[in-house]
Amino acid sequence: MTRAIRPASGSAFVSTTVAATAVAALVLGVAADGAAQTRWSKTIEVIEAGGAAVANEHWRFIDMEHAPFSAERLYEILTEMDENRDADGRLSLTPLVRIPQDGDEDFKWAVKQVLDMGAFGVILPHVDTGEEAVRLVRAMRYPPTRDSAAPEPRGERGWGPGRATRIWGAASAAEYHAKADVWPLNPEGELFAVAMIESGEAVANIQDILAAPVSAIFVVPGDMSIDLGLGPRGAQNHPEVDEAFQTVLEACRAQDRVVCGCGDSRSRMQERLDEGWQFFLPLGG
Repeated sequence: MTRAIRPASGSAFVSTTVAATAVAALVLGVAADGAAQTRWSKTIEVIEAGGAAVANEHWRFIDMEHAPFSAERLYEILTEMDENRDADGRLSLTPLVRIPQDGDEDFKWAVKQVLDMGAFGVILPHVDTGEEAVRLVRAMRYPPTRDSAAPEPRGERGWGPGRATRIWGAASAAEYHAKADVWPLNPEGELFAVAMIESGEAVANIQDILAAPVSAIFVVPGDMSIDLGLGPRGAQNHPEVDEAFQTVLEACRAQDRVVCGCGDSRSRMQERLDEGWQFFLPLGG
């Protein structure tokens, strides 16, 4: 099999034909313990195994909402991550990008940009309705192939993934195309679509949002506090914010497709994981 692999040293990729040897096992995705390794995204891998995907352990949060939205900056971050791979050839952390546009804005072009550069997922701020969540999925997907098992919602992403193919470690653009779909809508997909829940409106519409084929919903306390008229978040969450968290968690746990995610103080991480959140971003405090 011909596959692009990274040598033990240096930054260049080389195309190597390997036989059924230990090297082939590495390239084909067999972990050091002998277990089959089929996932490129560690975020999806750990969730499928029943665990929780935690930022800085399994995935990297790349913020382009409250940090500059810069293609050059994203290029530098992904280039740095490209130099840090595991023994199995995968990126050590799965890069997920929060774009600056809100759910009610035109974000399709930004989604295309970050995915073409190599991101494994998109985090969309301020998703308030199910329709906005569906639009995220459409923006992340390519138009379906004729034999697609899940042709809807129809993808709208344009074709041009040159850099993403290399960052992902795909052998070809065709292999990237086969994997660059939203999970779990496509069980073989490697893209992670995250809808941020940051308002009272989003909490009220949580059932509609969960009906959309996103990968995860993601509640955070900062904007939720502002939206509810409580002012900036202090050292602890306002009780009304924690009530919103619980409302969303209850609705999320009542279904088994969309992952329940949140961001909260690092000191509350274990508490949140024990509650059942499976996608977590530690915040200050």
